[in-house]
Amino acid sequence: MARYTGSVCRLCRREGTKLFLKGDRCFTEKCAIERRAYPPGQHGQGRVRFSDYGVQLREKQKVKRMYGLLEKQFRATYDQASRMKGRSGENLLMLLERRLDNVIYRLGYVTSRAEARQLVKHGHFTVNGKKAHTPSMLVKPGWVIGVRDRSKKVERISGALETMEGRAVPQWLEIEKDEMRGTVKAMPQREDVTLPIDEQLIVELYSR
Repeated sequence: MARYTGSVCRLCRREGTKLFLKGDRCFTEKCAIERRAYPPGQHGQGRVRFSDYGVQLREKQKVKRMYGLLEKQFRATYDQASRMKGRSGENLLMLLERRLDNVIYRLGYVTSRAEARQLVKHGHFTVNGKKAHTPSMLVKPGWVIGVRDRSKKVERISGALETMEGRAVPQWLEIEKDEMRGTVKAMPQREDVTLPIDEQLIVELYSR
């Protein structure tokens, strides 16, 4: 399966904002955006002027990279959102938020979505008591996302839970740190996504 293997800090610099792809490093002064707040490459410090299409494309790339999807996955998610009732842009964000890898990240089990995908594929988490291997699984209200008994001593998981004070858990989720168990209380809403995203630009891009 195709995947991005380059520097993730380079992606943040390209989009000109923190995508929180390196976990706790993004909250320190070592963050690439804090040190070099301009696009990578020899022309990165030059003046950049985007067309309307360029602005829309950059917004799509930002969201796609933020949630760690490839183009084919992201387009399929958008197509699904466009077939749902309501606004396509908001539906897109809700589908992205409901992905299992994102929920595990939001609950504080890990410090980045990439780490969440890796640990899900390795079978460290359970959904409603059953081992889960699919990062793209869409969670529903009432579902319980836990850590397998044999995985509760994995340092990457226990360490992330110990330092999760700086990462707020959204209202539609609930975490029981001692039990290493999280519950989906409701469907996510647009106001629960506090990231700097203008989803209408993505709708306009795909509507061309």
